[in-house]
Amino acid sequence: MRDVDETVLTDITRAALPPAPGADRYRCLDFADTVATLPSGQGYDLLAAPETAKGWLLTHDLAAPDVRLYEFCAGRMRALRTHVRALFTARVDGSTPPEASLRAVNDALTAMPSAPLLAWDTAQGPRRVEAHPTDQAVNHALAILAADAADLLTGPDAELLAACGSAPCDRFLLRTHGRRHWCSTRCGDRARAARAYARRTGASE
Repeated sequence: MRDVDETVLTDITRAALPPAPGADRYRCLDFADTVATLPSGQGYDLLAAPETAKGWLLTHDLAAPDVRLYEFCAGRMRALRTHVRALFTARVDGSTPPEASLRAVNDALTAMPSAPLLAWDTAQGPRRVEAHPTDQAVNHALAILAADAADLLTGPDAELLAACGSAPCDRFLLRTHGRRHWCSTRCGDRARAARAYARRTGASE
């Protein structure tokens, strides 16, 4: 793949909302939020093209700069994202997740060796290394994201997982204080404005 097209990447990321609360602790949360619905029928998808998908991987230290990424690889990322979002939705709603989504995350988890391999050379001697050849870079990244999602869903922070409460936004977040269900200041301002408008119009009737 050619180098990341900075113009394309900048145009898409400019439209993107800032990382939601919790994304600094769980890369899977930011991964799930790489697609979002915005007001007035707008939205964005940070994995829509190989260039932007590679940019996201590089930003999150999930690939080396020389990795080759094709549309098939970006499509695999989007597919896993769909399944992670389905599992997050089920956790938030208290519903049963699709079996296909469980299977997809487990497949990603087992696609790469879980244990660091043993390497040995005269300069550094024996050491453990995370070996993932360039042609398996996407498998490695997806395995890390799947493991991160599994950790979030089964750990104590699962109780904090929430969907943004400012329609039409469909991003996920971890509640950081009180009952906040907004993924960004922008969404919070929009929700407060909507409530104020509803109070005004209700009072005038």
